[in-house]
Amino acid sequence: MSTAIKAKAALISVFSKEGLEPLIKKFNELGITLYSTGGTEKFIQDLGVPVVPVEEVTSYPSILGGRVKTLHPKIFGGILNRQDHEGDISEMAEYNIPQLDIVIVDLYPFEKTVASGASEQDIVEKIDIGGISLIRAAAKNFKDTLCVSSVDDYKEVLELVSANEGTTTLTDRKRFAAKAFNVSSHYDTAIFNYFNEEEVVYKASYTEGKTLRYGENPHQKGTFFGDFNAMFDQLHGKELSYNNLLDVDAAVNLMAEFKDENPTFAILKHNNACGLAQRETIHQAYVDALAGDPVSAFGGILISNTEIDKATAEEIHSLFCEVVIAPGFSEEAFEILKGKKNRVLLVQKPVALPNDQVRSCLNGILVQDKDAITDSLSDLSTATDNKPTDQELSDLIFASKICKHTKSNTIVFAKGNQLYASGTGQTSRVDALRQAIDKAVAFGFDLKGAVMASDAFFPFPDCVEIADKAGITAVIQPGGSIKDQLSIDYCNANNIAMVMTGTRHFKH
Repeated sequence: MSTAIKAKAALISVFSKEGLEPLIKKFNELGITLYSTGGTEKFIQDLGVPVVPVEEVTSYPSILGGRVKTLHPKIFGGILNRQDHEGDISEMAEYNIPQLDIVIVDLYPFEKTVASGASEQDIVEKIDIGGISLIRAAAKNFKDTLCVSSVDDYKEVLELVSANEGTTTLTDRKRFAAKAFNVSSHYDTAIFNYFNEEEVVYKASYTEGKTLRYGENPHQKGTFFGDFNAMFDQLHGKELSYNNLLDVDAAVNLMAEFKDENPTFAILKHNNACGLAQRETIHQAYVDALAGDPVSAFGGILISNTEIDKATAEEIHSLFCEVVIAPGFSEEAFEILKGKKNRVLLVQKPVALPNDQVRSCLNGILVQDKDAITDSLSDLSTATDNKPTDQELSDLIFASKICKHTKSNTIVFAKGNQLYASGTGQTSRVDALRQAIDKAVAFGFDLKGAVMASDAFFPFPDCVEIADKAGITAVIQPGGSIKDQLSIDYCNANNIAMVMTGTRHFKH
């Protein structure tokens, strides 16, 4: 069989007509017979281009309110026949089946209909049956048929048929078949996920990926699958790297804990907060966040829950940082911050974050619900005789929010809605505690009257004893150890307040 085939006939059945006109006119110019039905047929007629109604081929009208139009042996025979197969050639002649060399389909917009909040009836009607069948048939028979399955490919197809007078190669057709199966598998995944309520099955599909400069390290390839532009407007700076994206993700999830609260500023490094403060102004919040660990802040990711103003931008500009994220930047702030050509400035849009977390594991994947619980005052039970003061309660909730987004094992110190220090990702909770104390001392913080948050319970009283000697006066932890009473007894004997949340916040 010759790998080059000159198209003589094309079937066109599309939902969106955008970008279709130049292709139809080129097909007509090349003498390619067009077959179509419904709205697409009318669109072609209105262009003054001859078109053969599918009903003339099938001898059946469009029935069941348009649900059945192209589902017929004469249509699928024209698509699936093998042009080098004697039996197929004979049956094509016997049953007067037209050869269809090109199939162009644009599916009903199922995902857009779901996203619009439409009724179930409207959503179900947007499940394409004939279109998806045409795509699968044409892609399967790529040896003889060119399958065009997306409006995004019209321009490329136009260039292809224009350059080669309607002739396509086997390489062309196989490449478009791969595109088609990508479209069909994505479509089916979206439909399954809409209907699935009981099956423990994970299906995800992303049709577009962005190739990154590299992965975590230069010798690793990296790709981001997602719609970054739906979440952010990038105003300035270089392309984000794999590691940048991980840090941005950590920053966005952390700052979500402080949505609609007083001006809050956080600085993150390697997915952990190294500085965070909440103040009356965003300028003061940044200054106090930076004070938490000005060393680690170098090369960090900065995020604000409030528009960044000129005064804050002037402070930020003296720091080398990779990314600055905010709901907005004043004109003066933007002019200042874009002074560093590589500094990335992102305006975060109010887009909902996914409810699932996915990561590779062994020869498969792990999927879990996002940790959607944020500890609040109503969740707390006081375990000690000594009750925390109102200020301590405020600081305990503040510290707990940070702790939830810090790598385990972790200890967080806070006072006056400011992160004093944290111990992150340690194999021992005592090590995390000592690391936090060392950092607080190194940056001049007096821990007397500060509070401590732990992401998990204390199996021994050693942590509260060490914290007590450092000046901590109140502790928040989930509780749940069979030896909880040991820590409670120590706190009672040393006038420390301890509250329990009942919720563990490991982050591995």
